[in-house]
Amino acid sequence: MKLKNLILGSVAAAGLSTAGFAADLGVLTSLDVCDDLGLSGLTISSDTNCLQISGGVEYEMNFGNYDAATAIVTHQGLKNIDAPGAALGISNDWNSKVVSWLKFVGTDSSDFGPARAVIKLKNDYKNTYTNGVLVGPADTYTVVIDEGYVQVGDATVLSVGKKGSIFSKGDDEPFNFTGLFAASKKDTGVIGSDEYNALFPKVGGHVIQLESNFGNGFVGKIGLESIDAKGTVVGVLDYAGDSITAHISGALDGVSNAGDTYAVHAGMTGTFDQFKLRAALSSGGSTIAGDQSSYLNGPLSVQGTFDIFTIAASAEVLSNVTAVGVRTTGYGLGGSVGATVTDGIAFNLGGRYFGEGVSGSGAGYQVAAQIIADVTETLKATAEIGIYGRTDRIVPVVLAGTSDVYGKAALAWAPGGGFTSSLGATVQQNGAYKVTFKTAKSFE
Repeated sequence: MKLKNLILGSVAAAGLSTAGFAADLGVLTSLDVCDDLGLSGLTISSDTNCLQISGGVEYEMNFGNYDAATAIVTHQGLKNIDAPGAALGISNDWNSKVVSWLKFVGTDSSDFGPARAVIKLKNDYKNTYTNGVLVGPADTYTVVIDEGYVQVGDATVLSVGKKGSIFSKGDDEPFNFTGLFAASKKDTGVIGSDEYNALFPKVGGHVIQLESNFGNGFVGKIGLESIDAKGTVVGVLDYAGDSITAHISGALDGVSNAGDTYAVHAGMTGTFDQFKLRAALSSGGSTIAGDQSSYLNGPLSVQGTFDIFTIAASAEVLSNVTAVGVRTTGYGLGGSVGATVTDGIAFNLGGRYFGEGVSGSGAGYQVAAQIIADVTETLKATAEIGIYGRTDRIVPVVLAGTSDVYGKAALAWAPGGGFTSSLGATVQQNGAYKVTFKTAKSFE
């Protein structure tokens, strides 16, 4: 229900319905502005403007003995698993994190289309304890302006201010349930800015962006971003059709001083009856003379659905070149079989592997089985058991101390109203364990 309607109903209930009094209410007398602009959700309207309000709070707590790490895939440090930092019962590790945000969008009509002012306030508060000792200084409840920009337009939209990047990084998530090692290093998808920060242009921040809908599913975007630093030119072409979505994004920084790095990200997803195909490519590197630093990551994933079964297979390549031109290349494979056993019960079995070069040097793998069950309409249970290991084709045995059996269990509760909560635990053969509690609520 819109806030304006709630207020109006309260006023009417109090008997304040005379024309003279209504004229004095100002902000409440023009109740159709948001509807005329096609806006919904939690809104407040004046004579000419509609203000949309949204927000949310997320909380996460982890507790256990997990602060150390064991390397599984050593190529570019793709995968480490938790390990106990001290003997069980001697020390504890935990962290507590709260993320909260409020977003205000004020919209009015103009000759060029809707004109908007957007302000997003955000606080990210986290304290981490290792072996019972606070790591680093305690966080403070500082609220920052995460976004603050103006925007105007309909089919063509101009945005200016502090805002996220238009650089697209979608259509790159593997279909198999364990994913791929490179694709899962930090975020699910192609490796990019998080993993190769030094080789990825700085995007977002202070921006001037222009987006235009060309029709027939094509959208073009161009922008000057990170103007508060040295500036980055970003260009994007998106496509969304009945069975295919695709994009290509490019970024080049150093606009003010000859350029330092570049990045390209492309992806596509095709859905054809019971089959899906996804391919993506991410590449970046230095443009400084004499510096050969670069990376290339490309996954390919297919999925087929046959009656109660879903079969998926994926592959990836990750190649890195150092500043002096030394290249290392690794290859990954993954696959899974899923089945919907009955209504509300699903089963997944799969694994993934990544090795460096033809010898498989420092190779790692994971094999896992998972079951998901709807306990009630709002409560879902998940259980998983698996093994991580590291092997080498030259020495075709599992290396001592680098295999680990683990078990996971979680309950997720979604009673509605935008509220979600979950409680889970992971126990590992190496002695590490972690209990995780999450809860969140958003509104708009």
